[in-house]
Amino acid sequence: MLINADLHLHSKYSMACSNKMELPVMAREAAKKGINLVATGDCIHPKWLSEIREYAQDDGTVGIDNTSFILTTEIEDKNRVHHLLLVPSISKAEELAEKVAGHGDLTVDGRPTLKLDGGQIAEIATDVGALIGPCHAFTPWTAMYAYHDSLESCYGDMADSIAFLELGLSADSDYADRIEELQDLTFLSNSDAHSPWSNKLAREFNRLEVPEVSFEGVKKAIQRKEGYGCVLNVGFFPQEGKYNESACIKCYRHYTMEEAINLDWNCRVCGGQIKKGVADRVNELANYDTPEHPSHRPDYLHLIPLAEIIMMALDHASINTKGVSNAWKALVEHFGSETAVLLEADISQLDFVDPRIVRSIEAFRNEDVILHPGGGGKYGWIELPDNLKANKKSSSQKADPDDPNLAAKQQKSLFDF
Repeated sequence: MLINADLHLHSKYSMACSNKMELPVMAREAAKKGINLVATGDCIHPKWLSEIREYAQDDGTVGIDNTSFILTTEIEDKNRVHHLLLVPSISKAEELAEKVAGHGDLTVDGRPTLKLDGGQIAEIATDVGALIGPCHAFTPWTAMYAYHDSLESCYGDMADSIAFLELGLSADSDYADRIEELQDLTFLSNSDAHSPWSNKLAREFNRLEVPEVSFEGVKKAIQRKEGYGCVLNVGFFPQEGKYNESACIKCYRHYTMEEAINLDWNCRVCGGQIKKGVADRVNELANYDTPEHPSHRPDYLHLIPLAEIIMMALDHASINTKGVSNAWKALVEHFGSETAVLLEADISQLDFVDPRIVRSIEAFRNEDVILHPGGGGKYGWIELPDNLKANKKSSSQKADPDDPNLAAKQQKSLFDF
């Protein structure tokens, strides 16, 4: 059975999250997106766990309509490293909460900070039967490779218990597969969404071959047991990330690694701190000059949300304009979901919308786009080729405030899938 899964996001109880991050809204929006399995996030926050119980069919099954949920939580350790835990059941979430409650306040934030290191958290996770791996492993502030040079440095004797590595918005399989110690791990691409709308929820996701939609099914896929596994990662171009290249965190001037070292990581223009970029960090860690993909590694498809593609095609100022909203709704209603539009529909079947949109979807499928890397905390951006740029007059469209649902990669073409 093939499913699309987003295994990392947050609830309304996490800081800087939408109050719409509630299970019914998440389920509804996931269905529009074409996502079968969604993380609950924050499952050891007491109030959120209480709400999760309301939608449980049994201890290990949580779902609304055709959307299933898997219990998850993100934990920050004492070294600021973030870890993602996939938890088997409500009772195991309760057990996990009980084991870590003495090491941090679980009520303050949906993503708790614990006075434990990575190895201690991994040991507790293993004790309750959870799967654990580093979140957004390459980001320069709260990630494993920001503070450690290896899995062993982060997790100690528990390094062999690590089940997966979450690539995050700042990396893809090409980046991670230059590091030898990651060859055996399954890579996950998740949204880390803080709101449920289509441009955030499942902006990155995984296509998994599973025996069933359950924790045990996902576990077999992640551990690659019995022929199951992750068959496709879908996510951003790494260049879109806020820290792709080394750059000043004040004025965003980009620097090569050599320049930054010679300047002692202080910007020559404004004196601000130069933050090391993910690309340079990968070069430091790399064992291989080019990616060495193991036989089990699936393709990584570079993609952005459909609303953003439509916005670019029409040259509108926002994804919330009526023009973008109407085109998005027409496509999703016709094909059933956003992923069906982007991954599965034949280009010839899209001819009922503006041809600029069709050409732009095809450009993304062929990765015929121009990338402008981010750095220093400023997102990178994507540009359509000159021959696809829209008439600038269309940018006068106004945003549609009543449509919250519509509130930018180089291994294979989307059309191959």
